[in-house]
Amino acid sequence: MISKTLISVVIPVYGCRTSLLELYIRLKKTLEQLTSNFEIIMVNDASPDGAWETIKELSIKDNRVKGIDFSRNFGQHYAITAGLDCAKGEWIVVMDCDLQDQPEEIINLYNKALEGFEIVYAQRTERQDNFFKKLNSKLFYKVFSYLTNTKQDSSVANFGIYKLVVIKAILQMKDSVKYFPTMSQWVGFKKAYLPVSHDKRLLGKSAYNFKSLLNLAFNNIISFSDKLLKLVIKLGFLVVLVSIFLAIYYFVKFLLGDIVILGYSSLIISIWFLSGINIMIVGIVGIYVGKVFDKVKDRPNYIIKEKNNL
Repeated sequence: MISKTLISVVIPVYGCRTSLLELYIRLKKTLEQLTSNFEIIMVNDASPDGAWETIKELSIKDNRVKGIDFSRNFGQHYAITAGLDCAKGEWIVVMDCDLQDQPEEIINLYNKALEGFEIVYAQRTERQDNFFKKLNSKLFYKVFSYLTNTKQDSSVANFGIYKLVVIKAILQMKDSVKYFPTMSQWVGFKKAYLPVSHDKRLLGKSAYNFKSLLNLAFNNIISFSDKLLKLVIKLGFLVVLVSIFLAIYYFVKFLLGDIVILGYSSLIISIWFLSGINIMIVGIVGIYVGKVFDKVKDRPNYIIKEKNNL
């Protein structure tokens, strides 16, 4: 029996215009097997390939397709936030637009959620990405997990199904830096992981390279944790401890007559080393102060230029 439960699907769109029609057709076919009541929210993050025109065409054809067009590129996770702000479903699916997240898996995610879970993550057991992207992703998540004190899994991204209460909790987080996987982990609730098939990317290329992943990791580490400051303090204590031992060592050598004139090289090395430590500490503190400054400005997370069916 087909349910009447409202299911929302939130899709950030960037660089995937040619896949949107197939994505819509497959989503429509899949969702109609679950419910007679659903909405598909596509958020155009200033995609350079004219994706907004396709989204408008789909929204005119089917009023269950909702379109949001950003005034400029704000980033994937801000696009997700915009879609979540508009989603009204009792269950909300978040997925990418490139068809690597397969719409047909939503049925399995939904059925798993009905077993009593508020979050069901799609776990990509065999990622269809190249070696370097998988390696970058693993390194990113390992460092990110350590520095944010959260449990992150490189096989899990945005794709999953979330109960409305979870999404409301995520939207209450007023962080200026948005990163959906970490936010969904942080809010808690009863979670499950479901292995899903992951398709190859047929069109376009990922917007995430090593540099962008590094920037993403750094911004989120600063936003979600003060661990960097604590590590810097530990480093400071270590430098002080090493300095004390070296002072004792050289003092003993001086008393024994092994040192007549203190070395110029060791003095210069010490100055440069300690100066570098000081600059690093000031830089890290400055970054945290900068994030506070950004938060105080209280600018909107995104700006919507146009909406369809919303």
